[in-house]
Amino acid sequence: MSQVADEPAKTRARRESRLVLGMRVDAPTFEGAAAQIMEWATERSPRMICAANVHMTMEAHDDALFQSQINGADLVLPDGVPLVWALRMLGLPRAARVRVSPDFVIELMVRAEHRGFKLGLYGGTRETLTIFRQCVGRDIPDLTVAYAYAPPFRPLDRDEDEAVVREIRASGTQLLLVGIGCPKQEGWMAAHRGRLPCVMMGVGTAFDLFGGKTREAPLWMQNLGFEWAFRLLLEPRRLWRRHLKHNPRFIFLFARQLLASRKA
Repeated sequence: MSQVADEPAKTRARRESRLVLGMRVDAPTFEGAAAQIMEWATERSPRMICAANVHMTMEAHDDALFQSQINGADLVLPDGVPLVWALRMLGLPRAARVRVSPDFVIELMVRAEHRGFKLGLYGGTRETLTIFRQCVGRDIPDLTVAYAYAPPFRPLDRDEDEAVVREIRASGTQLLLVGIGCPKQEGWMAAHRGRLPCVMMGVGTAFDLFGGKTREAPLWMQNLGFEWAFRLLLEPRRLWRRHLKHNPRFIFLFARQLLASRKA
């Protein structure tokens, strides 16, 4: 059930963070993060919100530019359960998961409807965006989706990109959900933060989830941190290389970081 009422400013401001393999991960409460984002959207403040998991952490570990983009974000949410465990082991025992899709996305849309904010969508396919908008229209009927664009599976040229910026600005979008996959969506947000007067949040596969192209893992798998395994079963040909490369290295490298921090 959504909690529309915002938290006091002092509660929102109390946000701690830790570096996990060099990448900053924040530890806000679910409610505090939602309230903060709504405040930024009210101000039409250009902000960048990331949803961190093991994949993002390892991409940042392997790419210094990408790591700097994430560390420069306004909010890095612990979307993956292993990162919540990492935060707790690094001295934040109250760290809790902020599950971006679908829980946090739905919460933000409900709050946006309550405040009369305009929502924008960038990513997915025409089909998934159409289904996503139908779901929003059914469940959150007074929410205004002011902009929706499914970009091609290639980089936009300069003219195309300028057109996208003009359209988003003209739409009055205050909260833009960006779902073109990690690390592309984070790079796109970092490149556009100074050009778009709105809050941008990376949502990964949210459009595919709402559009029916992928499914949620069972709750027990989510709680045990095995969502990656469920997705791997669904899309083995696309994901096996990523998980084979990243997951064992994350365990080894974080164990080494934890050991070094405890010795220090």
